[in-house]
Amino acid sequence: MGSTEAQGRPRTDGVERECLFCRIARREVPADIVYEDDEALAFRDINPQAPVHVLIIPKRHMGSMAEIAEEDEVLMGRLLVTAARLASRLGAGDGFRVVGNCGEKAGQSVFHIHLHLLGGRRFGWPPG
Repeated sequence: MGSTEAQGRPRTDGVERECLFCRIARREVPADIVYEDDEALAFRDINPQAPVHVLIIPKRHMGSMAEIAEEDEVLMGRLLVTAARLASRLGAGDGFRVVGNCGEKAGQSVFHIHLHLLGGRRFGWPPG
């Protein structure tokens, strides 16, 4: 197939092998996993910024939100539904924040789409 997958997406095999979150999804790196289904995985952040701080990722490698395509709508919706359900299950259903950083300028440090679910304390506005 050359340099693209059948659906026209760039091949990311090399990136996936080295990506920290892909390695967590493949169980090559340990993590405190709190949720998993066929397409998504959620695990506790190793440097929590709130009593509840969970990262929610698609299992398929996607580098950043800038790469989201129309065919990703259902998957991205699944990540948000997962965030809401986990907030409730983890005791933050009365007030939580979902954050997605896109790009280095916005604070993205692992280039695999992930949502931060934060809760269990009061948050100020504006953030950062």
